Amino acid sequence: MGTSDSNERPFDEMSEFIITSLPPEATIVREGHVDAIINPYLADDDEDDGEACDDEVSFEEDAISCGGIFADETSGEDRDMTSSDGNGNPPAFSSRSVPLGGNGAAGMGGGERRDEGKIKYLQSVICAGVKYGKYLYSTGLLVFSLTLVFAAMFTDQTTMARDVHPAFAFFFFWFLIMWLAVMEGGQGCIVGLQPVDKALYAKSHPIAHKNTELAHRGDNMERFIAGRQFLVVLVVFLINMCGAPTEGVAVLNMPEIVINIFLDNGVAMIFGTIILGNLTPQINAAVCMLDFINTYFMLFTSYASFAIETSGLLHSVYLVQIVFSKITRKPMESKEPPRTAGQNILFWGRVLLSCVILGFSLTITLTALFDGYSGIWEGVPPAAGIVIFLALLCVVGIMEGMQIAAFALLNVPQEELSQHPIASANCTLVFSGKNLQSFLIGRQIFVATCMFVVARIATVSIPEGEENVFGVSDGFQNLIDTGLLGAIVLTILGSLAWRIIASLFPLAFMSNPAVYLIITTCLFLEKTGLCSAARLLAWIHKKVARFEPDEHYTGRKTEREGAGESKGFEDRQLQEAPTFEDTADFQA
Repeated sequence: MGTSDSNERPFDEMSEFIITSLPPEATIVREGHVDAIINPYLADDDEDDGEACDDEVSFEEDAISCGGIFADETSGEDRDMTSSDGNGNPPAFSSRSVPLGGNGAAGMGGGERRDEGKIKYLQSVICAGVKYGKYLYSTGLLVFSLTLVFAAMFTDQTTMARDVHPAFAFFFFWFLIMWLAVMEGGQGCIVGLQPVDKALYAKSHPIAHKNTELAHRGDNMERFIAGRQFLVVLVVFLINMCGAPTEGVAVLNMPEIVINIFLDNGVAMIFGTIILGNLTPQINAAVCMLDFINTYFMLFTSYASFAIETSGLLHSVYLVQIVFSKITRKPMESKEPPRTAGQNILFWGRVLLSCVILGFSLTITLTALFDGYSGIWEGVPPAAGIVIFLALLCVVGIMEGMQIAAFALLNVPQEELSQHPIASANCTLVFSGKNLQSFLIGRQIFVATCMFVVARIATVSIPEGEENVFGVSDGFQNLIDTGLLGAIVLTILGSLAWRIIASLFPLAFMSNPAVYLIITTCLFLEKTGLCSAARLLAWIHKKVARFEPDEHYTGRKTEREGAGESKGFEDRQLQEAPTFEDTADFQA
């Protein structure tokens, strides 16, 4: 990692493990000959005072997205912000750059250039209007979606409201959303704080310190990510149960087509969960890591994740890792001493148990699909339902793995990459311009949507009077009905296994033509602005929770070095990154 400039963000580089563990909030890009960690949710720094730009609107960012031209006030020269700096990136803004038609017009010369500046200025204003228009309609859709879901709950027209109680379904829904938010934002925080000297925040954030001390010990990070991934999938399944409508649902005298789209097809539930439980927490967790995880709820989540992993429920994924490690002849690295004979017996016993549970879970899920006891849409033949289920597992798996594969290929020479045209085209599409930022956000939307669809399909529902699956007891059938078995299948076969394959075979993975189509879909989803409301909610959350950027507690680079941070920290500084529609816009 090359030495960073003085105006770069004072966050620490995540370890190589981040690449293989796929935290969605942090990625690696190539800046010239330098590999840099970037975060799509970070706000830009203020160049003048070096502080995080919490109170200013980034007008220049709008001009970039509109292809605007700026003039540097100091030189009077025009700068086309869509031009490249030689590495495919727009040139950096001068701290004194101003829109044409303002003070910079003096260096333009001629009425035509002045008119051109006014046109560019008007374009930037229009683009800003479009951006804020997205915020409005996204917020409106969110409110409308939640209104429909809660109306169905309080009229006993969702599965959990009917089977338990509407009030329980309502409060359980909000508990699950908050827990999902903690898990989504918390993973990025724990991973991102790995290189930071824990003494810097041991007193100011004691609970965050406990979290990181626990997660960063030995190979605990791998265990945390595996257990947390299962919890995320399970929570999505449970949220689906809270809002899954009963047959013939009708609320608020809405037209049948609206009910079909938003309730029967789950769009309202998916939309609310993505904004509230996925994107909103990740925006704040990107810049306020210490404040975000300084809660006992996050500490509980960490212990729950470790408990899930320790149980052996997911140990079959380690078998996949070992097999592919043997195939590629790449040794498995560990921060812990070799296992003893007793530990080996316990480990392989859990691997065997996990394989049995996975096989049983997959058999139950496919049997329910074949017998018509799943939550798939009416009229879909059983064979088609099985094909759709397996296809969705593959789509989720590809999205989980292609991020890892793309970043792994950043270290491959261009000459070698060009020999694989499909992989080269896919990488070019991801890393061109601001596509990386859009891809990461769109991918989050796409993955969550697919998870909800899989949750619906994999949820078993036995009609009254029908025999339980394989004749199991009613108590065990109730456990199956929670979607637990489907969550196991999705976590292992639709997530963790694909990550391992992508990390070991990145070129082959990115040479899949389907990857290009998925990347394009992710870019389109982000451009729609459907989830732009997450920015507004993140701003509100930050103000209410009184979150502060991590620099507020740990200091800038020089202060941290003076506090005894390890040598080489300067070479691991976080590069300035494209923003998730810069949250500073709401902080003006």
